[in-house]
Amino acid sequence: MDKEFEASGPAAGAWERLAEKVAGQHWPAPALYVVATPIGNLGDLSLRAQACLQRAHVIAAEDTRMTRPLLDAWGIGTPLMAAHRHNEAQAAQAIIGRLAAGERVALVSDAGAPGVSDPGARVVREVRAAGYPVVPVPGASAVIAALMASGATSDENPAFVFAGFPPPKAAARQKWLAQWCGLPAPVVMYESPHRMPATLSDLLSVCGAERRITVARELTKRFEEIATLPLGQAQAWLAGHPQRAQGEFVLIVEQAPPSPADELDGRADEVLRALLDVLSVRDTAKVAARITGQPRDALYARALALKEG
Repeated sequence: MDKEFEASGPAAGAWERLAEKVAGQHWPAPALYVVATPIGNLGDLSLRAQACLQRAHVIAAEDTRMTRPLLDAWGIGTPLMAAHRHNEAQAAQAIIGRLAAGERVALVSDAGAPGVSDPGARVVREVRAAGYPVVPVPGASAVIAALMASGATSDENPAFVFAGFPPPKAAARQKWLAQWCGLPAPVVMYESPHRMPATLSDLLSVCGAERRITVARELTKRFEEIATLPLGQAQAWLAGHPQRAQGEFVLIVEQAPPSPADELDGRADEVLRALLDVLSVRDTAKVAARITGQPRDALYARALALKEG
C-alpha cells in the first residue's frame, strides 16, 4: 500500500479525532435522517453518514439485503426495516410511530440519495406533514459524479436538468427525449444496460449525429468508464467492448448548439424588416450582413421567416 494511504501514525490519529468530532455533533431526536449511501465504492460513505447510521434506532432501507453488507463493512449493527416503493405508505406510518416514541430513524436507498429517482420521497412528505424534522445527510450521487467528469456545465452556465429514466417503449421514449433534449441546458438521465442500444438510437434520431453526449458507466466502481463523443459515434463506442453491455449508465446530452436564428442580436429584425420593403430576401440578407456583421445564412433564414410571416 502507498505510504500516503496507510492508516497509521499521524493519519490514523487525525481520522480518529475527526470521527470523534463528528460523533460529538448535535444529533436531534426525534428526527428522520435521509442518508445518501455509496453508489458503488464503499469508501464514499461519509463520516457523518456512518455516525448517523450508528446512532439511529432503526434504518429504513429500500432493500435490507442490499444495505446489510454496507453496514457490516462499516461495523454498524443498527436494526433494519423495509421501506420500498411497494410498502412506502405503511412504512411511513411505522416511521412516524417510531418518531412519536422519540427515536432517530435513518432512511436509505440501495445506492445514492433516497427520494432522487429512488423510493423515499413519500416517507419524507408524510414525516414532514406529521410535524417531525427531516435532516438530509448528503453524499454520493451518480448525477453529480457524472456532471463533474463531463465538463458539460460551467460557472457561466451552471444549469442542468435531471430527467430520470426514459420510458421503456419506443414511441413514448422518442417523445420524451424530444421534450427533454429541446431544453436550453444539458440533460442528465439514467439508463439500464439492456435498453442502451435502443435509447442511443432514439437519441441519434431526435438530436442528430453531431450532438455531444457523455456516457458514464459503473461510476466509482472498478470498471468505471466515462466517454464524451458525438451521438453519431455512441453506438460504435457501446459495441466496442463486451463489458459495456453491463453496469448502470448515466447519460448527459449536452445542450444543442444555438440555431442560426438564436445567433442574431436584437437589432437584426429591425434591419431586415426595413430592407424587405424594397429588396428580395436574398438581397436583404446580403445587405443586412454588411450592416450588422452577422452571418448571412442566419439572416437569410430569419428574413425568409419574416417574409412568410
